[in-house]
Amino acid sequence: MFEREEISSFLTSRRARISPESAGLPAYGGKRRVPGLRREEVAQLAGVSTDYYSKLERGSVRGASREVLEAIARALQLDETETVHLLNLVQLTSSPTRRRTSTRTRTVVAAGTQMVLDALSVPALVQNPRLDVVAANALGAALYGLPYPLSSGEVFNAARFQFLDGRADDFFVDHIKARRNVVSLLHQAAGENPSDEGLIRLVGELSTHSPEFRALWASHDVIRFRRGSKHYRHPLVGDLEFGYESFALTTDPGLTMLVYTIEPHSPTAERVALLEAWSDHRIDGTEPEIPARSARVNPRNPS
Repeated sequence: MFEREEISSFLTSRRARISPESAGLPAYGGKRRVPGLRREEVAQLAGVSTDYYSKLERGSVRGASREVLEAIARALQLDETETVHLLNLVQLTSSPTRRRTSTRTRTVVAAGTQMVLDALSVPALVQNPRLDVVAANALGAALYGLPYPLSSGEVFNAARFQFLDGRADDFFVDHIKARRNVVSLLHQAAGENPSDEGLIRLVGELSTHSPEFRALWASHDVIRFRRGSKHYRHPLVGDLEFGYESFALTTDPGLTMLVYTIEPHSPTAERVALLEAWSDHRIDGTEPEIPARSARVNPRNPS
């Protein structure tokens, strides 16, 4: 069962990253057989028996109370997103009838959402949990070299691009961090909706074709979209540095809108103006010739 295996791997990986010293435990001499904390040390910190914690780490979580799980989260120094991920996995394991087996990942947005995107003067796009770009405004599409409006028959997936398209190393200034983040987002999505067949296929495809993805997937890190910064090297206009804000769409459940922010009068503002002009030409049907080195980013695959 996915949830049991995920709980086991997640707890084991979180335990391995914490040293006794950072947990406030005395450091004993001699070489430790396992990295990080031992099971009995986690149990001590959480106030439960070693046998009880060992069963939890094997995925036997039926009957585990929220209070106990939160105590274990504190012992393992989980952040808010990691704690929610653990609680989601336990809930799905303990209550099979509550699994969202019928939930389908959305691949379209409401007309009103597209109107909001088009009203923005900065790049903006909408992604589903498996990181398919399901909508974008003209600038958002131009940022990734996508057609505008987006093609209804093809899907651009951010994770597939980062791991299976060689151009990603040039596009993302810090491509290592970008890949780590995208895997963490997919892990979070898998914990919330493990029956998403599209996500299962995507993880299988990436695991098969990318050793780097397999290694990062085994780390079991999880994050959520919130806010932050992004640094791209666009093939047409050069370096672009954005802030971004993310918004869960209540009118389109399961989708997240990412809105990029630009420092006024910055080099990025000037380059985005150039990108906008290029985008306008493209929409008008007078798209300028693109140098061969800047082939568009288009890792698309129906899913």
